[in-house]
Amino acid sequence: MSGSGVNKSPKKVDMPVLDGKKRATNFREVSLGYTAEMAMVEAARCLNCVHKPCVAGCPVNVQIPEFIMKVKEGDFAEAYEIVTATNSLPAMCGRVCPQENQCEALCVRCRNGESVGIGRLERFVADWAMENLCRLEYLSDSLAGKKVAVVGAGPAGLTCAADLTRLGVKVTIFEALHDVGGVLQYGIPEFRLPKAVVAHEIDNLRRLGVKIRLNVVVGRSISVDELLEGHDAVFLGTGAGLPSFMGIEGENLLGVYSANEWLTRINLLNAYDKNYDTPLKGAKHVAVIGGGNVAMDAARCAKRVGAENVTIVYRRTENEMPARLEEIHHAKEEGIIFKLLTNPVRILGDESGLVNGLECVEMEMGEVDASGRRGAAPKSGSNFVMEADAVVVAIGTSPNPLVASSAADLETTRKGTVVADENMRTTKAKVFAGGDIVSGAATVINAMGQGKVAAAAIAEYLRE
Repeated sequence: MSGSGVNKSPKKVDMPVLDGKKRATNFREVSLGYTAEMAMVEAARCLNCVHKPCVAGCPVNVQIPEFIMKVKEGDFAEAYEIVTATNSLPAMCGRVCPQENQCEALCVRCRNGESVGIGRLERFVADWAMENLCRLEYLSDSLAGKKVAVVGAGPAGLTCAADLTRLGVKVTIFEALHDVGGVLQYGIPEFRLPKAVVAHEIDNLRRLGVKIRLNVVVGRSISVDELLEGHDAVFLGTGAGLPSFMGIEGENLLGVYSANEWLTRINLLNAYDKNYDTPLKGAKHVAVIGGGNVAMDAARCAKRVGAENVTIVYRRTENEMPARLEEIHHAKEEGIIFKLLTNPVRILGDESGLVNGLECVEMEMGEVDASGRRGAAPKSGSNFVMEADAVVVAIGTSPNPLVASSAADLETTRKGTVVADENMRTTKAKVFAGGDIVSGAATVINAMGQGKVAAAAIAEYLRE
């Protein structure tokens, strides 16, 4: 550090991680987090910029330089207060947000090296707070007596519920599954986001007064219109849990899974634990189709539940992969095979209807397409068959139409997403929506950001 107290190192303080080969046999958390000393050294890299460009990159508007300065000073309790003034789920965000594409991408330190490890510092502060029993506090009771129903206990719903409850609103969350968290529970594996961390964050919300009703399928058990009869407003945050498939031959064979089903069996139904009798095919050669974070999660889980060979099959190059660089790096360390410029055309099966191979075609890159990425086209005569006794399709999801169908006058798009304005107001009076049900499948922090915007709009509506 210099005399001014600024750490001029161009590189972040390394995050300790478990050994790649050893961790691929268990579900322990891969990244171990900073010690207090590491956090203070990393925090000293922050320049405390006047214009705070990093804050503009944060969907939930965390006051980043302010909390980092408190970490630098060793005042971790005050750092937690600053973070949770705008982010009610910091332990989760510090682990799974794509900071490298958001706050850290705008960090001034990037001009001459690596950004400040904002996500790592947020995680440290949240973990310190967990160990020291820090809790979320009320911000005001200005909306006491008002009632809001939140549909879905994923990141959007939890954020909206937390923000409203901290203003005095009586919030009830209606969740279809038997546990809380949405994609935080069923989608993100234990080795990236431990369930104990999710449970702690949700316990924080319960202590505030958030009520949670499980096993309530809105659209079946109760309609949106019925929820409006007992509440001043409704927020829809049910995500995008309807899996997409490729429409190729063989997708109905035994051993073909959507990534949602594969991860739900492993994460929420504990298929990785021998004490649970969750049905999961004991595959030895698993092919995972896709190149996003979900594909990385599915592949790394396959390795941990006993697969000998796990292959990511992706039709473009690694440069076009939407997955976080950290996830790709960790997957390679764990022995995941990457079959790039490869596209599946048919899933093969035996006489019993079981998967026994995946026919693919080699691809070559073309010009930039409508998605903003370079397109890919098949090479003529390049078909080949790769060994596989399980295939996991991880090419995206869309919203389940069940919830929207139970609300008269609620407009949806051709893709099934709910239409909402910049304040997350839908076309139906008193109904707001946010997260993947509006944007389509996106990131946890994007869903949280929309949940936060919706909470502010609902609060304004309730005051009116």
